[in-house]
Amino acid sequence: MKRASMQNADEILGGTFLEVRAKLLEVAATLDRIERAENQLDAESSKLRAKLDQAIHILLSSGGDRAERLQRLFSRDYEDQWRSDFGL
Repeated sequence: MKRASMQNADEILGGTFLEVRAKLLEVAATLDRIERAENQLDAESSKLRAKLDQAIHILLSSGGDRAERLQRLFSRDYEDQWRSDFGL
């Protein structure tokens, strides 16, 4: 018996397609604006842009752990002294 909370792949895609399409268009438009900008990226911005390229590479890869890999890409490494660093 199929659980009521389980959706099949067609239902997931059908229910999220427009939202995901809009997000992808937003990413594409942002990248277009960056490339059309009059200035070149500074060193820090170039690192951020490279992270976006890595993220796109992850999205294009296969596997059921893309969200986890993206989260790790955009997360800080764990540091034991984080409490003192943030004054906690």
